[in-house]
Amino acid sequence: MSFATGLLCRECGTTYPGEARYSCDICFGPLEVAYDLEAARGKVTRASIKDGPSSIWRYGALLPDPGDEAVDLGAGWTPLRRASRLGEILGLKELWLKDDTRNPTGSFKDRVVSVALSSARRLGFTTAACASTGNLATSVAAHAAFIGWPSVTIIPADLEKSKIAMTAIFGGTVLGVKGNYDDVNRLCVELVAEHPDWAFANVNLRPYYAEGSKTLAFEICEQLGWRTPDQVVVPIASGSQFTKIAKGFHQFLDLGLVEGCAPVLFGAQATGCSPVATAFHDGAEVVTPQRPNTIARSLAIGNPADGPYVLDELRANGGDCGSVPDEEILECIGLLAQSEGVFAETAGGVTIASLRQMIQRGTIDPNKSVVAIISGHGLKTLDAVVETATVSSTISPSLADAEEALRFHQLVTSAS
Repeated sequence: MSFATGLLCRECGTTYPGEARYSCDICFGPLEVAYDLEAARGKVTRASIKDGPSSIWRYGALLPDPGDEAVDLGAGWTPLRRASRLGEILGLKELWLKDDTRNPTGSFKDRVVSVALSSARRLGFTTAACASTGNLATSVAAHAAFIGWPSVTIIPADLEKSKIAMTAIFGGTVLGVKGNYDDVNRLCVELVAEHPDWAFANVNLRPYYAEGSKTLAFEICEQLGWRTPDQVVVPIASGSQFTKIAKGFHQFLDLGLVEGCAPVLFGAQATGCSPVATAFHDGAEVVTPQRPNTIARSLAIGNPADGPYVLDELRANGGDCGSVPDEEILECIGLLAQSEGVFAETAGGVTIASLRQMIQRGTIDPNKSVVAIISGHGLKTLDAVVETATVSSTISPSLADAEEALRFHQLVTSAS
């Protein structure tokens, strides 16, 4: 049973039924899913959640109505790992990693696509589609294959080869656009009008799609023993993940399911595409679009749809937003892997590098708990590390050569 009641304009508050709609007829503001939390109180309990599946659908009462059956590839219920070694390196008393590399297609996008395509099937769509920087395309193609739907995924043509391959392997149509993500997104908005039976996960199904990110907050609370963390670091692309994680914490608190207060949220962006961080630090009220130029392609959205709402959340609750260069992103991919055994894509490097940056400037309290969202697997962005993450030495198959190489690398390691 879902306690969703329909759609609500985030600007003027106009309500709509739970249909395929993404903007308000009155003010053209974005829509989101509304819930009857009063009706949910006492019915959505810790026990009812624990009795649910080991996926995001354990929280189905606080997600959009999936119809007869959810489209569930098993997204969610990923590990929340105590990162003691990395925490010590960064000077943190209590650091946790929310490891969404473990999702079915290797990123948090499986959460949002599971919700979007469940709603799409309920609403009578027949084809799955999306605009994507890579991870969403892979997830849409996989979930569409799972339910026997065709898929059309539209991506920048120069995307990482690994992400293109991971999307194409599921057999759908993959269109590469000569342009950046914002060009792709504009094209998809035009295609919505031409193909009314296509469910564009992040366009005409966006209100439903976005709700999947709330489950990160739900899981963090449950995995911490039904308590909230003090601080959470979230990578920012469109900003939807950030705002919906905030919504998830507030919903659990409103229902009395957790102890503690709403955590302070912190953003993470690459300097080569940092429109939210720039606006935040400039004190601007408007997020000025940027042309992306960064290895963190999954975060390379120059005109983030939820940017203004991210700014509101940051400023209302004392957060901050990191902005880190590509060399630090690569360094922190290695730091995370070598300290915690977690191989993250470039977005994960952005999260850890931004975390370090905000600790150094004193906006993150090292004596309070921190959760860092690791949103995708490093196998998705091998292009970024393949030149530097390579063999230590190439030797002949002889004991003497092996011993010589080992001595040399022991000397290098000790010197560094």
